Amino acid sequence: MVKIGDIEVGKFPLLLAPMEDVSDPPFRMLCKKQGADVVYTEFISSEGLIRDAAQSKVKLDIYEAERPVGIQVFGHNLESMLEACEIIERTKPDIIDINFGCPVTKVVSKGAGAGILKDIDRMVMLTKAMVKHTDIPVTVKTRLGWDQDSIRIVEVAERLQDVGIKSIAIHGRTRKQMYKGEADWKPIAEVKNNPRMHIPVFGNGDVNSPEKAVEMRDKYGLDGAMIGRATIGNPWIFREIKHYIKTGEKMPKPTMQERVEAAKTHLQTAMDWKGERLGVLETRRHYSQYFKGIPNFKPYRMKMVTSDDPKDVFAVLDEVHEKFADFQFK
Repeated sequence: MVKIGDIEVGKFPLLLAPMEDVSDPPFRMLCKKQGADVVYTEFISSEGLIRDAAQSKVKLDIYEAERPVGIQVFGHNLESMLEACEIIERTKPDIIDINFGCPVTKVVSKGAGAGILKDIDRMVMLTKAMVKHTDIPVTVKTRLGWDQDSIRIVEVAERLQDVGIKSIAIHGRTRKQMYKGEADWKPIAEVKNNPRMHIPVFGNGDVNSPEKAVEMRDKYGLDGAMIGRATIGNPWIFREIKHYIKTGEKMPKPTMQERVEAAKTHLQTAMDWKGERLGVLETRRHYSQYFKGIPNFKPYRMKMVTSDDPKDVFAVLDEVHEKFADFQFK
């Protein structure tokens, strides 16, 4: 049984990666229902939290039904990170995760996210201070290194473990790669195979099928898989992986009815969380993913993403269900 601190998370846990504008409470709850063992919030700026920015504050919302849940924070300034840690503690998450992997320029340019991979000593110092500042388990998500010539992930992981983190998730790309090329899981396996490592090591990057998850477990020996982009419009990937691990067989793809019900639940939960207007707006980005692969779907998608009235959106979803009831997804 894999444990993050004292939290049991399964034999080969599947983790929903933190994703900006994606892993909000409505989406996290859908993934939880489909078998995600641990879910993470969108990453939250420490500076935004201490300035009481509304956009950052709302990302702290968590619900009992999604536990265990980790709140992910990023920053570069020690005082800001510690103050943010105190604010996060008040919401009582199960885990506080530090983002040392986000590759986007606006984060990296401030020395946060993957930007800190240029200064490993600072990375370790910040982590040590965070661990000492809270009783909540602290974990880290990072990348292999800044670029191909500066990969020191075995040493980095060991040093982070030594200052008290309870697990590490590693994306198999460097910051320079962004999301291009294939993720390299070999260096992650080297971290896991380091005899000094005793915390869980989770792999991230390109886990987009049950076979890939099993490969991560059996070939690379990792403790679990953190899944990001492959979950968008496809929360069912968690149950598909678990079914494949249990039986060795692939599940049929979700039916049209399941997809329509998921889209409806997503919309309703988003409205319950943020109110009707924002709920409708923020769910729009997901529809094309839920129904990806359906021919001649554009007119229905356009109706869903241009209507401000949820009744109209629900009506279009019913229409989609009726029109494409027999469509077989691949």
